Amino acid sequence: MDITTSLKASETNNEWYVVDATDVPLGRLSSQIAMVLRGKHKPNFTPHVDNGDHVVVINAEKVRLTGHKRDNMEFHYHTGFAGGLKTILAGAELDGKHPERVVERAVKRMLPKWSALSRKMYKKLHVYAGTEHPHTAQQPKTMTIKGAK
Repeated sequence: MDITTSLKASETNNEWYVVDATDVPLGRLSSQIAMVLRGKHKPNFTPHVDNGDHVVVINAEKVRLTGHKRDNMEFHYHTGFAGGLKTILAGAELDGKHPERVVERAVKRMLPKWSALSRKMYKKLHVYAGTEHPHTAQQPKTMTIKGAK
């Protein structure tokens, strides 16, 4: 009879990965990043422990939206003032000032419900619009996305 072992927070080992989002569908990219952030790719996955790895996403502005999502997918946010509900299209956000927010939002919504543990996982996501990132000192490994062309 095998004994199931539960991982402790002191036994975790975090690695760094870098992902190039050029021409990768947003759904495939975000689901695999969420899996790595959560730690489900490791054999010692424990649901209540943050065992995930850091993920650096570069070229977030070149992520691919299939179908008519670039023109039809809307994101809503509120300014906090009365009548302050704002809407922005995914294509306008990718072409605008902060294209990395599209990837950040997609990954955040694929993590577990907003709790202290999911906030810890989300802090390990680093998204950049261009090819440069300040995490070269961590020597990140390249991660390939399955199903990307």
